[in-house]
Amino acid sequence: MAVSTSKFNTFTFFKLPSAWWCGVRLKYMDEKKAIVTVKHKWFNQNPFKSMFWAVQGMAAELATGAMMIDQIRNSGKKISMLVQNNKANFSKKATGKITFTCEDGHLIKAALDRTIATGEGQTIWMESVGINEDGVVVSTFDFEWTVRLKK
Repeated sequence: MAVSTSKFNTFTFFKLPSAWWCGVRLKYMDEKKAIVTVKHKWFNQNPFKSMFWAVQGMAAELATGAMMIDQIRNSGKKISMLVQNNKANFSKKATGKITFTCEDGHLIKAALDRTIATGEGQTIWMESVGINEDGVVVSTFDFEWTVRLKK
């Protein structure tokens, strides 16, 4: 069962305060998909009056990581998670409300099952796509997550 978005957003206030203060919010999550929004504002902009790339990265990562956190919690096991690599592409100036969607949650369970069964670390790549209010892709992030059973 997925954690509620309001509880997860409270979690970000305490554990990811820079993301929370920049306006990053989880809007929807189930086992396969997560949606995170962030709005361009004065305090999260770059000198070119668009959203700073790192703010987009926080929102994009949360769309992947929220599902990872939830599925690890549901496994009942102590499993560490860490971003090992990431790639990003910026295709349009990010202004207004940007919505990041990740639909790769289905990849997580297999990686968790393998690390639990073998004790060896596993990696998966997950994609998060950011679109503006006009439905135009502004950025695409790919994150390589590693998971490992804690000893």
